[in-house]
Amino acid sequence: MNCDIDGDLENQAEMEEKTRLINQVLELQHTLEDLSARVDAVKEENLKLKSENQVLGQYIENLMSASSVFQTTDTKSKRK
Repeated sequence: MNCDIDGDLENQAEMEEKTRLINQVLELQHTLEDLSARVDAVKEENLKLKSENQVLGQYIENLMSASSVFQTTDTKSKRK
């Protein structure tokens, strides 16, 4: 009878350990899903910001080319 009690306790401890491990795996899976979603969101934001940066760069280029302050001067022709 003592062997039965020891076996039951051992079995119960194994089941508790399995349950703990399963819960830990599930928690890690949820964490991974959350991190993957965050990575996707950051990638999207990065693409949006790159696009906005290109638009702003083009806008600045256009302003600079339209302004006489930023026009290139030919120093050789001024000396003559």
